[in-house]
Amino acid sequence: MTDQAERAAEKKAIIDRLMSLEAQELATAQAHYDAFLKDAQLDDREGHDKDDIAASRENADLAAAFDAPVHAHHAKIDVIENTNFGITDTVQPGAVIKFNNRRFVVCVSTTRFDVDGKTYMGISTQSPIYLAMIGLQAGDIFTHNGIEFEVQDVL
Repeated sequence: MTDQAERAAEKKAIIDRLMSLEAQELATAQAHYDAFLKDAQLDDREGHDKDDIAASRENADLAAAFDAPVHAHHAKIDVIENTNFGITDTVQPGAVIKFNNRRFVVCVSTTRFDVDGKTYMGISTQSPIYLAMIGLQAGDIFTHNGIEFEVQDVL
């Protein structure tokens, strides 16, 4: 396999894991939303006491609280699906970058995740650190919060 093909395969594995992570987050948020929404519905019997009504309202409020994360994860998946993850040598949306011996995927913010023994984290195109290094290439220096960093690799 050529170096370019190896880098493309590495990047595909990273992006597949990123999408899988976000899909899992969406499924968890959706399950919580559905559970609280189900518990918010009163049964068909005629009389409900104050406790039944209070529990129903509380569960409806909790379901509403999980509605925002469901929408946020849907939005992140939409961004991932519509980002060009082609191989690049420039820090831009879709790039996988390494600096300070840490690896980041420029797309959406995520928790840390591992691929082939390496740890990555998604960062948003709105994040201050991304904005400090947009357009840079491997070997370029940027400053964030008064600290200088070198872009070690861009994929």
